[in-house]
Amino acid sequence: MSANTASTPAGKQSGSGFRIPKVPFWAQIVAGLALGVLLGALARSQDIGWLKDTLDQVGSIFVQLLKLAVAPLVFFAILVSITNLRKVNNAARLAGRTLLWFMITSLIAVAIGLVIGLVTNPGAGTGLTPKDGQKPENAGTWIDFLTGIVPTDIITPFTELEVLQIVFMAAVAGIAALKLGDRAKPILDLSESVLELLQKALWWVIRLAPIGTVGLIGFAIADYGWELIGKYATFTADVYIGCALVLFGVYPLLLATAAKVNPVQFFRGAWPAIQLAFVSRSSVGTMPVTQKVTERLGVPKEYTSFAVPFGATTKMDGCAAIYPALAAIFIAQIFDVQLGIQDYLLIAFVSVVGSAATAGLTGATVMLTLTLSTLGLPLEGVGLLMAIDPILDMMRTATNVAGQALVPVIVAAREQILDHDAYNSATSSPIDDIDGGTDAGTDAVTAEEKGTVPVPA
Repeated sequence: MSANTASTPAGKQSGSGFRIPKVPFWAQIVAGLALGVLLGALARSQDIGWLKDTLDQVGSIFVQLLKLAVAPLVFFAILVSITNLRKVNNAARLAGRTLLWFMITSLIAVAIGLVIGLVTNPGAGTGLTPKDGQKPENAGTWIDFLTGIVPTDIITPFTELEVLQIVFMAAVAGIAALKLGDRAKPILDLSESVLELLQKALWWVIRLAPIGTVGLIGFAIADYGWELIGKYATFTADVYIGCALVLFGVYPLLLATAAKVNPVQFFRGAWPAIQLAFVSRSSVGTMPVTQKVTERLGVPKEYTSFAVPFGATTKMDGCAAIYPALAAIFIAQIFDVQLGIQDYLLIAFVSVVGSAATAGLTGATVMLTLTLSTLGLPLEGVGLLMAIDPILDMMRTATNVAGQALVPVIVAAREQILDHDAYNSATSSPIDDIDGGTDAGTDAVTAEEKGTVPVPA
C-alpha cells in the first residue's frame, strides 16, 4: 500500500475516488413534497387507482408509526420531565412562567385569527351550503373534556390513545415519585432508559419522513384535487397567512423584545423541528426533535425536559388558536349565523383554556368541535373542513412546534438561565447531527456537570 493511500484519513476518499454527496434532510423533505405533488396529480388526472391507493398506504403507515410511539412516549416524557424539576431551583416559578407565556402567545394568535377572519370573510363566495356539511362521529364538549381527563382504567388510555388521560396518569406518577424521593430511584432510572429507547426508535421513523411526505401529499392531491382546494382558497390562505404572521411576525418580535435575543438564530436552531412538524403533522411525534433543538438553543436540559413535553400536549397556537377562530367565522358564514362580541370573547377563552384538548395529535377536530359547541354553532360545519384538513394541518403543526420551542427560550432568557453562547452558535444542522448527541449531547453533559440550574429568586 502506498504512503499516500495509507495516510488517507478514515472516511475520506482518495484523489481518484468518487463519493456520492449526502443529501441534506431538508432537501429530502422538499424532494418528497415535489414528488408527492407530481404523483398525486398523475394519479388524479389519469385515474390511476393503484397509485392513489399506494400513496394512501405509504402516508398512513408513516402516520401510524408516529402514533405507535405516542402513548408510551407521552407517559414517560411527562413522568421524567416532572421528576427532573427536582434538579431546578424555583421549579414552581419556572412552571408558572411557562404556563403564563403559553397563555400570552395563544391570546395573540387567536386575536390574529379573528382579525383575519373578520377582514376576509372566508365563508363568502365558496358555493358551499349547510347540506355539504356532515356531523362528526365524536364531538368535544366541556363536560367530556373535564370528565375525560381522569381515566376509568390504566389500559384504555393507551389502547385508544387518550392523550389527556395519559398526561394525567404520568403527572400523578411523577408527583408521587418526587414524594417518595430516593425510594423511587429504580423506577426513575427505568423510566429514563425506556424514554431513551422510545426516542431512538422514533428517530428511525423520523428518517422516513421524506417517504411519508410523498404518500401524505400525493394522496391529498389525488383524493381532493385542486378543484376542491379552490373552494376553500380564501380559508386556506387565511390559515397560512395567520400562521405565518404568528410564526414570522409575533415570535420574532417576542424574541427580540421579551427575550432580547436574535430571532434569526432561533429559526436557524429550531428549523429541524419546524420542518419535521410540517411534514408529520404531529406535535408529539416531533417532540424529541423539538427537545433536542431547544437544548441546542441554550435552554437547560432540566427545564427543557419539562417545558417541551408540557408544550407538546398543551401549546397549540396553530391548531387551538388561529384555526378554530377562522373556522368558527367560516362555518358561521356558511350557516348564516351572526356572531357577536361575546362569541369572539368565547373563542378566545376556549383557545386559551381548552387547547389541551388537541393533545398534540394529527388534526384539530376535537378542539374545533369544542369551540363550535361552546358557540352553539352546528357541528355539521366540521364536515365542511375535513377534506381540506391535511393541507391546513401542515402549517398549523409547524406553528405549534415553533411555539413549543419559543416559550422555553423566552422563559430561560428572562430567568437568566439561557446559555447565550450556545444560542448564538446554534445551527440548522440536519437531524443526523442531532441524533447521537453532538450538540445536544454536549449540552446534556454540561447540564449534568452543573447539577442544578440556578434560577434567580
